Amino acid sequence: MSTKNYFDNTEVAFKLKSDSELERAYFLFKMISKEPLVRMGTAVTKFALNLNLPVEGLIRSTVFDHFCGGVNEKDCMSTVDKLYDVGVYSVLDFSVEGKEEDEQFDATAKKVVELTHFAQNKKAMPFSVFKPTGFGKFDIFQKITEKKSMTAAEEDQWEQIKRRYEEVSKAAHDCNISLLIDAEQSWMQDAADMLCEEMMAKYNREKPVVFNTLQCYRWDRLDYLKKQHEKAKAGGYKLGFKIVRGAYLEKENERAVENGYQTPICASKKETDDNFNAIMHYIMENLEDIHLFVGTHNELSTYLAMDYMEEMGIDKKDRKMWFGQLYGMSDHITFNLGELGYNVSKYIPFGPVKDVMPYLIRRAEENTSVAGQTSRELGLLKKEKVRRKL
Repeated sequence: MSTKNYFDNTEVAFKLKSDSELERAYFLFKMISKEPLVRMGTAVTKFALNLNLPVEGLIRSTVFDHFCGGVNEKDCMSTVDKLYDVGVYSVLDFSVEGKEEDEQFDATAKKVVELTHFAQNKKAMPFSVFKPTGFGKFDIFQKITEKKSMTAAEEDQWEQIKRRYEEVSKAAHDCNISLLIDAEQSWMQDAADMLCEEMMAKYNREKPVVFNTLQCYRWDRLDYLKKQHEKAKAGGYKLGFKIVRGAYLEKENERAVENGYQTPICASKKETDDNFNAIMHYIMENLEDIHLFVGTHNELSTYLAMDYMEEMGIDKKDRKMWFGQLYGMSDHITFNLGELGYNVSKYIPFGPVKDVMPYLIRRAEENTSVAGQTSRELGLLKKEKVRRKL
């Protein structure tokens, strides 16, 4: 494991932050570190937004502007350009969640297609992204996963979801842009995987265009990956995977207990870490067949990937291998990787303030539940504040 402390360089990590942005980040992570405050804050925010109280300005100037690029893609462009200037790419993520109407699903798919065409002429944006439930109702994915019978109307909705997947995958293929498809809860994921596999078989002929996401807190994902690899070799196409630890830990475990089945989640944080690293290693050994996007805020896994690259003779600029972190988090990893010359990107959520709130609330809750993440952010922000004073 690398002994060099690349990620301790706060001057590089926060070089794009003004003093006031640094203060805001410090204030936000201080708030997020207190679980009761997060619970209270999210409840009050949901309440205020549901009543249409005039809180958007306040949200915008604090949590929204820290974790999001803007309300539309035009808003995000100055951020995208600034990041690119310091060697960091952008993945624009239209983070509108929890919609239920066909028109809204169509609008989201259309937005992803537009962004993909836009990215075609923008070197700073090599990826497009979407979330399965941005394209259709959760219930439909769940029914397909659980192999339940559906009404004619539901069958039609499933066909519409397939059409949206097809439109977006074709656009990515035609524009030579990689398409990252997020993963969600296990009880709907088989259906999402199935659609993603179909798109890979169709559009990943010459190289990986469509990427699925492996949530490595699921103990079954390494087996799933190996089976997909065999299938792809037999079918003559390539694979792309984004690997993450996973974002629905509590929900997954609670549901397993409630419904009396074995939880799909690893028994401990250590098992999750080991699983993540094993999956990462397997893909890196098979980069000719599978391209990799390492989505992580974990320093040890990042160092491990850097070590593997060195051992295996993988060039830092090899486009088969990417790193990524969320905008507003783990800048010490992102910007130092960029400075060192690795392919690294920021996932930048955007969208109308009200529509992006479910995403932001999940981020805040996730940060409180990841022990050490928030205190690490706070420590680095504090260190940079001291450095600037001196």
